[in-house]
Amino acid sequence: MSDSEKTGQISAISQAIRAKRERKGTALREDIDALEAALIADIEAFDLDAAERRARREYLANTGAGMADPELVFPEIVPQRPAAPLAERTPEPPPVPELVAPEPAAAEVPLPEIGSLGLLDQLRRQAEIRQREIHSALTERTAINEAVDQALKHIFFFLHELVQQLNIVKPGIPRDYVLSEQHLLNCLDWQEGFADYRTQSQSAGALVELVTFSYHLKGKGSLLIERDGATVERFRTTLFDYGLPFTCKEFKNERQYVERAEFDIRAEVSVSARWRADFAQGTIALETRNLERLGSALHTLRPRAIDQALLDDFGRLVLGQPNRFRELAKR
Repeated sequence: MSDSEKTGQISAISQAIRAKRERKGTALREDIDALEAALIADIEAFDLDAAERRARREYLANTGAGMADPELVFPEIVPQRPAAPLAERTPEPPPVPELVAPEPAAAEVPLPEIGSLGLLDQLRRQAEIRQREIHSALTERTAINEAVDQALKHIFFFLHELVQQLNIVKPGIPRDYVLSEQHLLNCLDWQEGFADYRTQSQSAGALVELVTFSYHLKGKGSLLIERDGATVERFRTTLFDYGLPFTCKEFKNERQYVERAEFDIRAEVSVSARWRADFAQGTIALETRNLERLGSALHTLRPRAIDQALLDDFGRLVLGQPNRFRELAKR
């Protein structure tokens, strides 16, 4: 074969190869374009809801066949919205707090007995009981103290007014004070009286704790009474106890022993009445001296017995008039 023929054959072969390559490239591009179009069509036609339902059916079928974990929860597929451009985004509103319906109130359960409680619960229960007892006792004590205080105030106001009037009127007191069977102090007139009161400290409550009432009676003349031997000292002591003013003239023997004595007793009597609060007992103690007779007496009264009737009869008692004071004081 000549060189020209060989060159022509080589050229023909080259053209054939080039044409074949061009045909393959065109076909490949056509195949790729077709595949891309098919994929785009599948993507556009893809249904998320259908896929989710299909996946759930497969999951349930696998669970029924024992192929899936029964505790596994299949996540719910929620399509996400495409993110907005940065310039167009708006701040998300704050989350709304979830409203939880209140649980129905449980029925009140009675407290268990102390024996079924723990140590601290037992002590706590005992402390509560003790506190209630203390509060109740304190309330009761306060009420009693206030009742005594109010009664003493009532007494003072009455006696203060009584004294003011009697200091002007200065009446005679028809009462006999017996010193002995033969000797009496009588025909005495009112001279002057006083009424006062005393309270507790502020820290103790400033309650009235004492009301004092005193007056002085005086008559004309005096009593001359003679005593001898051992009775001299006893009679002297008695006069001191009564608070009676007197003078004594003693007669002694050679051994300086008092054989007898003459007592000159003035017709004067000091009378007192002290109304004292007994807060511990919730009562009022009335201590009198030379009120109805010479000597001391004690009466115990309840606060509720202190009323106008009792005080009026106490005034009559002071004046030596008929009264029911003792009867009313026992109420």
